[in-house]
Amino acid sequence: MRNRLSAGEKAFGVFNVLFMLGLCFVTLYPFVYVALASLSEPASIAQHRGLLLRPLGLNWDAYKAVFNNPMIQVGYRNTLFYVVVGTAINLVSTAIGAYVLSRRNLYFKNLLMMLIVITMFFGGGLIPTYLLINHLGMLNTVWALLIPGAIGTFNMIIMRTGFQSVPVSLEESAKIDGASDLTILFRIIIPLSMPVIAVMILWYAVGHWNSYFGALIYLRDRELFPLQLVLREILITNTTDNMMTGAAAEDRLAIAETIKYATIIVSTLPILLLYPFLQKYFVKGVLIGAIKE
Repeated sequence: MRNRLSAGEKAFGVFNVLFMLGLCFVTLYPFVYVALASLSEPASIAQHRGLLLRPLGLNWDAYKAVFNNPMIQVGYRNTLFYVVVGTAINLVSTAIGAYVLSRRNLYFKNLLMMLIVITMFFGGGLIPTYLLINHLGMLNTVWALLIPGAIGTFNMIIMRTGFQSVPVSLEESAKIDGASDLTILFRIIIPLSMPVIAVMILWYAVGHWNSYFGALIYLRDRELFPLQLVLREILITNTTDNMMTGAAAEDRLAIAETIKYATIIVSTLPILLLYPFLQKYFVKGVLIGAIKE
């Protein structure tokens, strides 16, 4: 028989619902505000104060200016390259490293894990890293953004935990049939660890999409700039004058604000659309292998 909720439990439930609704509003409203502001008339949004719940006059000029900017197109092209190629390098490198560390007969396993974990808390620093990349000839090349961060230590530990949950009997059967370690990894371990792989794809892809600091330090050629670095230039250095041809001088400041809002939407919307399709793998991927029978 189902027990009735007490007055305190009902009040607690109502409080939880209201709290979560408030939290959702606080979290989502900044994005909604930017989206509505990007669609508003420049003069109206410049004079507006307070909450924004609807566009102040529907205007698509900011988006037209953004997509007509050649640097936005270059940034999109470069970012897609960094996301696809970089994520592929990350997955292969992390999977190989995680597979080695998941072997039960690995010599000096604890020592290797300790040395790897240390890299999560201590690094060489910006200047030594810059000098190393320059010495390796990767300065002002795409490899300066892809190779140094090929393996994320935390991600490799998560993937190693997932690989350890695969039954040993499958690996032993494959070895009896003459399978090599690479065959076991790519034809047995990885197909059985797809939730972990999906999480790694999402984490690495989002990291590449949002990354700008490495490009700011190592790149000089504007043709190699990722989208986020182009966005940074538009938002911080006010490089919007070439996007407002034909606008009066007094209107340029208002138009520049809507262009900045539109640029933010253009740069964040693709990754936001991708996230819901991989969200379900998060908890399953992170917890896989955490519970042992």
